[in-house]
Amino acid sequence: MSSAVFFYLFLQGERAYVRDKVCQEFKTMGKDDFRTLTLIMNSKKFSNATFEEISHLVREIVSLAETCCTDGADPSCYDAGSSALSAKSCGPDSPFPAHSGTAACCVHQGLEQKLCLAALQHPPRQLPHYIEPSNEELCQAFKKDPKDFADRFLYEYVSSYGQAPLPVLLGSTRNFLSMVSTCCISSAPTICFLKEKLQRKTLSLLTLMSNRACSRFTVYGKDKVKFSYLTMLAQMIPSASFEDLSPLAEDASEVFAQCCDSVAEDCMQKKLSEHTAKVCAALSTKDERFADCCAGKDLMQNYFCITALKPATAPKLPELQKPTNKHLCGDDGALHARRYMFELSRRHTNVPDVFLGKLYDASENVIRECCSAKDSSACLDSKRQQVGAELPTFLENTNQFCGQYNEMNFLDFKKRLRDSMKKTMPEASPELLTQLVDQRADFASTCCPANSPPLYCAAQVTAYLESACKQDSCALI
Repeated sequence: MSSAVFFYLFLQGERAYVRDKVCQEFKTMGKDDFRTLTLIMNSKKFSNATFEEISHLVREIVSLAETCCTDGADPSCYDAGSSALSAKSCGPDSPFPAHSGTAACCVHQGLEQKLCLAALQHPPRQLPHYIEPSNEELCQAFKKDPKDFADRFLYEYVSSYGQAPLPVLLGSTRNFLSMVSTCCISSAPTICFLKEKLQRKTLSLLTLMSNRACSRFTVYGKDKVKFSYLTMLAQMIPSASFEDLSPLAEDASEVFAQCCDSVAEDCMQKKLSEHTAKVCAALSTKDERFADCCAGKDLMQNYFCITALKPATAPKLPELQKPTNKHLCGDDGALHARRYMFELSRRHTNVPDVFLGKLYDASENVIRECCSAKDSSACLDSKRQQVGAELPTFLENTNQFCGQYNEMNFLDFKKRLRDSMKKTMPEASPELLTQLVDQRADFASTCCPANSPPLYCAAQVTAYLESACKQDSCALI
């Protein structure tokens, strides 16, 4: 059994084989590694829990394994211990991570309750909160209490990047703690940290990028991730055709589908490197910026360079032809809709992913609703009329807003916002103006980039559309 799944069996201990598998892990790994993995798994699973809540849960799980996995332990030890753990989770003063679903699980009894509790997990953090301390601060905390330092680092780092695949998190955290323990006792710590951080750069980037990609995959699903990746490339290199970019988007979505939940040690790095090589082979001869990114020897750093590229200037393209009703309700309706939105994205290169995602959702809803209606053409014509009234303003406003953010430095962008708001809100107080400027600037810095957090930004865009919508029902919400 993979160590990545052993935790989920802890509360399912009604059968001897579950106990035997958990105990085999405990004996194979040893108490310290077992405890470390338990801490990582729970920080990943309960990303919004406090350090104290995670620590309580880890202590209980390790104690259960330590007590019941010894030779000669009573066969009922594990079942009784896991039942006690469930009961404590359901208690009014439970020290374990809080979850809105706990009460519903605690209505059940026995194995059903344990299975329900084991399935609970927090949604991923939208914005990583871990900030790496200075070298001096790292060494000060490490020397004060190495074990507490390691525990707190694992909790902070894993709860921030918990959507990265488990093997990536294990490799990255192990590497970081090794660096700290080596450099903090070095006679030349500054040089040591410089060297070690340079060596771990690829691993750090892999953690960051896989967390972003897998967060998006968790929220979007495979098909929408494929669309998101397609439009990202279309905006970076709008001269490329749908046929050039669609296979690359398909390949990327397949990488994330295979590797985000994989426990294979090198799945993400291997597959993402292979994907990067395909992107470079297809696009480096078509665009100088891609060629520059692809010139490096490290494929992970090349991939990071590509995903960090800003949108290109939209080229002059022929007038966009909309798909017909027959196309939309045919066997390839989704493909025609996706191609149309691809064409929109390369003509409005600064409209960010989260806004295009709204169009994707709206198109799916329209196709699902209208193509099953008695009069599909009348339904589609009605929707076209409604979307046609909303879409141009939607695209123009977002393209201009995020375009200014992408082109200007942040201080100039905020100044432009303030000047614009002064004209539209001449009676606003300086305090209110500052508040509104800060809110819009924060939204731009978070949601205009291609790798924006999907849930947070989708909520922000929905709120904006609801406030801006002049009709009873907006097709884009």
